[in-house]
Amino acid sequence: MSDTLASRPTLGQFSSIVCFKAVITGMEEALGEKATAIALISAGRERGKNLAKELGLSGATQDLSVIAAKLNEAIGANGTHLTAVDKIVEEGDVIKVYCSETVCSAGEPQGSDRKCTFTMGAVWGALSEVTGRKLRGIHTESVLRGGTHDVFEFTSL
Repeated sequence: MSDTLASRPTLGQFSSIVCFKAVITGMEEALGEKATAIALISAGRERGKNLAKELGLSGATQDLSVIAAKLNEAIGANGTHLTAVDKIVEEGDVIKVYCSETVCSAGEPQGSDRKCTFTMGAVWGALSEVTGRKLRGIHTESVLRGGTHDVFEFTSL
């Protein structure tokens, strides 16, 4: 994290899920769901791209399980608490990322149609930076709709 966060010596770098979700719902009210999703995915992609650079993963040729572990360390329980990255697998030309405890799904009722926009964007940006490929991402499975994980699938454009 940057030194600019040192201006919070007591509160530190973390904020609550309640506040983050209020930002999302406020944006949806002001901009609409589609525009908010576009903005949050874009912001997430930028965060993920910069994170991969910070971790020295740009153009990495490491095994996807190593990439998953490094991302999990940075954005999971020992990092920013955005999500736990449980595994990354490649099936044909599709990269699937299995996440749990995503900030986007937290507190949502079962059956909610909430998508993990910022979280998916962050993973998307990181994977784009790691692979050097332009990717297209989609949130395909959700813990809110019967899945065991929030699953993001990425294909090359």
